[in-house]
Amino acid sequence: MKKNIYRLSLVVCVAAASLVACEKKMTNQYFGNGSTPTMKVSATTIAPTPADSMNKVLAISWTNPHYSTDSASELYTIQIDSSGRNFAKAYSIQVTGALSDSLTAKQINTIALGFGFKYNAAYNMDVRVISSYPNYNEELTSNTITISYTTYVIPPKVVPPSGGGGLYLVGSATNGGWTNPVPVPTQAFEEIDSVDYAGVFKLSAGGQFLVLPVNGSWSNKFATADNTESGSSGTFAYNASNNFTGPANAGWYTIWLNFQTGNFTITPAADSIPDSLFLVGSATVGGWNNPVPDPGQAFTQINSSQFSISAPLSASGQFLFLPVNGSWSNKYATADNSETGSGGTFGYDASNNFTGPANGGTYTILVDFVTGKFTTSQ
Repeated sequence: MKKNIYRLSLVVCVAAASLVACEKKMTNQYFGNGSTPTMKVSATTIAPTPADSMNKVLAISWTNPHYSTDSASELYTIQIDSSGRNFAKAYSIQVTGALSDSLTAKQINTIALGFGFKYNAAYNMDVRVISSYPNYNEELTSNTITISYTTYVIPPKVVPPSGGGGLYLVGSATNGGWTNPVPVPTQAFEEIDSVDYAGVFKLSAGGQFLVLPVNGSWSNKFATADNTESGSSGTFAYNASNNFTGPANAGWYTIWLNFQTGNFTITPAADSIPDSLFLVGSATVGGWNNPVPDPGQAFTQINSSQFSISAPLSASGQFLFLPVNGSWSNKYATADNSETGSGGTFGYDASNNFTGPANGGTYTILVDFVTGKFTTSQ
């Protein structure tokens, strides 16, 4: 009887062992690995015009990774980024089921401008495709292809002043009040580029203002559709019906108008604007003598934020900008003196002298309080 029990137990153990052995030999034959897709593009150099905006200018295709699932559910992510960033800030487009996609000039232009690219300039962008299951499992990255793309100018939302015309600030928030014509150059904007105007202005608390394309005329203006923008930002339009709302607190502010988007901002300025500006230093005719020769070393104010001077500079000298001629109490200088003599950044009471040019000659120095930078050029 005991022998039979032993034999029965042995049979059960053998059967169980066989079952375990079978289970160990099983593989996932229904969800096998896919193969890395290979990507192609229809062009590697693209330079569309505004007229091509809605035309498809780039076709992207890739091979099937053959995942173990319905191909209609496979997920593909097209990534585009500025070259050299390893897709750290990539723009992504998702495609399900298909093995290709096409982009219009408008789509690529928007992506490129979103990277901060300037208009009418060629830039390299990297393109790749990442395939995966619908739940993003088993992501496989294709080859990378670099394309050269030249951006085009899109029509601005608000038409800027024609022919590089000026802009002028008027209103109860300004020093000049509603008097028109306004004081110039202190209430004239700086033209940053074809679609951006900015200026640094002393504004009173709780006031309002408008922006005029012609100083002394009320015929046209840039204003807002309503005055609910809270004194810090908003939208503007040509001949809109309401004044801009100034900041709640008095002080020096940078007003920036972007005609491309139709947006404006009002932000506290990094520096106030001095009444005057003077050049002093070993690079100048007057050396470090203070007061300096006036008007030979006095800057001319161009608008609300820029000063300029043309003066002879000696080789390998240094200089500073003084807000008050004859006083060393305050100065505009640089945080370091490594700006190579062609320009750099500046700040109020910074610790180092500016480096003059390597060669003597007559130079123009342009000081910009919007950007906090200056340039030295012949």
